[in-house]
Amino acid sequence: MSPSKIEVVVQALTRARRDSTLALAASLADALGDAGDAYAVQQRVAEELGWFATSPPRHWKAGGASRDAELTCAPLPPEGVWPSPARAGGRPFHLRGIEAEIALRLGREVDQALASTLDARSAPALVDAMAVSIEIVDSRWREALDAPALFKLADLQSHGALVLGDWVPFVARDWAAQPCTVRIGSQATVERRGTHSLGDPAYLLPAWLRHATRNGGRVAAGTVVTTGTWVGILEAAEGDLVSAEFPGIGRASVQL
Repeated sequence: MSPSKIEVVVQALTRARRDSTLALAASLADALGDAGDAYAVQQRVAEELGWFATSPPRHWKAGGASRDAELTCAPLPPEGVWPSPARAGGRPFHLRGIEAEIALRLGREVDQALASTLDARSAPALVDAMAVSIEIVDSRWREALDAPALFKLADLQSHGALVLGDWVPFVARDWAAQPCTVRIGSQATVERRGTHSLGDPAYLLPAWLRHATRNGGRVAAGTVVTTGTWVGILEAAEGDLVSAEFPGIGRASVQL
């Protein structure tokens, strides 16, 4: 992969974000060869837009379709992380997909050496709190969610904004029995139970932390990762009030 091809994607995404326009992924079809290229684009776009100029990312998203699938990660722009109840105001979304999730917060700093030792049993001990979160899904590609997977990954895995509910202590739960309820405007209520794709939101912690520290960096105590949808992607529209509730954990809401 030539750096020049990566840079073309960087400039397309940077321009789309600055101008609130859409870029055409099809015109860049051969520009990304693997996930490493997509992550390089994430980093360069963040540099161009100054998202983490003064401090490392404090909010991330991570997830995967199943435990057998490759997990993906993206650092989230700080201006798009809002406490619940939130109002989207005039934020120029092209899409308004809704994902109901559980966010986890680290209770201590993690460096590359520690991250390399983690597994699904040891990693949850690093978490001190959890919260209900709503991710608003958006895209800078004209093809939107039909864009190639690597282009969606380069575009922060189609991230738009993140709404965080109140933090509560992180304790072991029967995730297979955990209910989730989502309400969007006047639509019928969506109810799910035990539908996290990995079976346990904390399962992705080792992979996320190894990714976040892969270049020798550190992930600070208090850093947050949201862990994947329980309801797929639900469609919402401008003006909708969206709420997500996980009984026993909490709720979050956003006025679009």
